[in-house]
Amino acid sequence: MSIVVTGATGHLGRHVVEQLLEKVPADQVTAVVRTPEKAADLAERGVKLAVADYSAPETFDGLFAAGDKVLLISGSEVGNDRVGQHKAVIDAAKAAGVALLAYTSAPSSLTAALADDHRGTEKALLESGLPYTLLRNGWYHENYTENLAPVLEHSAVTHAAGTGRVSSASRADYAAAAVAVLTGEGHENQTYELGGDVAWSFAEYAAELSRQTGREIVENPVSVEVFTGILAGAGLPEPVAAIIAGVDASVEKGELVVDSGDLSRLAGRPTTPISEAIAAGLKG
Repeated sequence: MSIVVTGATGHLGRHVVEQLLEKVPADQVTAVVRTPEKAADLAERGVKLAVADYSAPETFDGLFAAGDKVLLISGSEVGNDRVGQHKAVIDAAKAAGVALLAYTSAPSSLTAALADDHRGTEKALLESGLPYTLLRNGWYHENYTENLAPVLEHSAVTHAAGTGRVSSASRADYAAAAVAVLTGEGHENQTYELGGDVAWSFAEYAAELSRQTGREIVENPVSVEVFTGILAGAGLPEPVAAIIAGVDASVEKGELVVDSGDLSRLAGRPTTPISEAIAAGLKG
């Protein structure tokens, strides 16, 4: 039996594998990657590597074994047939008879277009009959704090979220929840709504940036249409820009406030404050 992590060299996957290695022997962990060179360091530490690609379903044939616990990390290529990609993994897992398939989804409250692929994948997973865990991950701190250059350049936090609040948490927090499910018992056929302990507004985010940088960072609220145009002007494809701006519209409606407490309960600790992620982003 292995604990198998797809997308293992991605931002979230890396955190999951690192935290798994603190709890189980390396030879019980299989990292599924597209480019094995990116996982060479993991292989050196005894992690098994499997090469497969969501876009090539046949690469998952025979990859799983009966009794495996699998973490399906959602594909990052927004706008592609992500449901079809995920279904290839689900089908292979069902054929192998895995013990559990956990999927990183989105909060049930999110109605933005970004959630459509997650809902489609959840449907396919439930219809498969596999024992499942739905990890409905809220927003990541790093979605904001890993790209502070334009914010600092313009001394402004531009958004289309109004006075809406976000219960974000760090990738390491969400990884801790996944690891708890993969290494624990009693998570079969459970759904967890995951978000940070403290929700924040963009006005508070701008104020915290101002405090940490020692300069005035203003909040610049704009309409969804204007924000879409700004993102497209920065080089994002128009459909992707519209999807990201659509998330801000959901924030304004309160759809990214997740107050279940599931994330800190699973992680066994409070979630990381946004201030810590800002500090890390400014150092980076």
